[in-house]
Amino acid sequence: MSNPRNIALNVLFKIEQDDAYSNIALNNAIKENKLNHLDASFVSALVYGVLEHQITLDYILRQYSKIPIRKIELKTKIILRLGILQLLFMDKVPESAAVNESVNLAKKHKLQKSSGFINGILRTITRAEVKYTLPDKSDKIRYYAIKYSAPQELVSLWIKSYGGENTEQLLLSLGGRPKMCARVNTLKTSREKLIDELSKNNIRAEEVPFLPNAISLENTGSIERLRAYKDGLFHIQDASSQLCVELLAPKQREIMLDICSAPGGKAMTAAQLMGDRGKIFACDMYEHKLKLINANAKRLGINSIITTLRDGVKGDKPLPLADRILCDVPCSGLGILSRKPEIRYKDNIIDNDLPQLQYEILCKSAENLANGGRLVYSTCTLNPEENNKNTARFLSEHPDFYGVKLQLPSGIERAIDEEDYEITLMPHTANTDGFYIAVFGKKV
Repeated sequence: MSNPRNIALNVLFKIEQDDAYSNIALNNAIKENKLNHLDASFVSALVYGVLEHQITLDYILRQYSKIPIRKIELKTKIILRLGILQLLFMDKVPESAAVNESVNLAKKHKLQKSSGFINGILRTITRAEVKYTLPDKSDKIRYYAIKYSAPQELVSLWIKSYGGENTEQLLLSLGGRPKMCARVNTLKTSREKLIDELSKNNIRAEEVPFLPNAISLENTGSIERLRAYKDGLFHIQDASSQLCVELLAPKQREIMLDICSAPGGKAMTAAQLMGDRGKIFACDMYEHKLKLINANAKRLGINSIITTLRDGVKGDKPLPLADRILCDVPCSGLGILSRKPEIRYKDNIIDNDLPQLQYEILCKSAENLANGGRLVYSTCTLNPEENNKNTARFLSEHPDFYGVKLQLPSGIERAIDEEDYEITLMPHTANTDGFYIAVFGKKV
């Protein structure tokens, strides 16, 4: 029988050692070990628990360990994080199980010298009246960083860019698993019929009030096993991405370019809005990602998507003039930290070359927009350097383009003051991922 704690250790090791994505590494481990629902849920809670609390867990560990964290062997460190998580953040795990199973894990991985060290620290924590204390609130950045397990540079960026209240709400949103959202494939079914179909599998599906064909999902288990998924009745896509395509407003018989398309969710939504009548050039610079797009299109019964191998910066393959262009650029991913918590521990998530790369993709993409056409620039990050500053620069350097005033649906609130052609979506104001959208038109 598979040991859930050992599986969690192996997944966390793969994430830290090999830079694996948490969702992919976890899903693969659950499938490979054929875990039942209960064990899969426990492994998920352990993996995401450590990733969501890692800075806090290491802060606590420093208070009990005489050995500096940087000198602790990686697997030993992960076992300690798992043990502290179970002791202090998981009420249903008995203290004895948290300690004993951590020691057993060390022995299983031939870390005999570490097993006593692990046992000593965890037992000391169980005996302590006050388990740990947070830093003084007078240093707000450090206090927030430890309390919400976020890098200080990220906390500082958000306070400077979005203010203290928005920052604390954003940090609060990093904990727990966000709801899964799906787009109804209107080429095959309706929202009402899909909700009814999913209910037969004991899946709770609810309408997203501000989008006509979006639903939120709970209690899904493995999505791929569902008949409704196999039959192409929906695809997984956050409401922010769906809104992005709605604001692009592609129409039947138009030509659309999706510049950085993979895995293709926005192209699929656009095809549905167009009634699968028109041409959508879905571009990516990697062949294996284009295969993913083709597979998704086939499952959904979409014929209007033409996959195209192309570098968005170089523009190394000619494209036709388009009525609509979606420029959803590679970004730092600061808006999806609740879905991919490991991103917050990567180096240079703030100071990097992404803004310039994004700007070059945007400028190259704009060359293909027909007069009177519409272009949407978007990211799934929360950093003005990648968002507002890039779009303001674009308009200042491209006089033949102008900002299109957004017609926002009821239920979407602005978190900050911005130009009327752009919006920064935040979980606490829009109930979506963190996301940025700007809409431009080209003069006739």
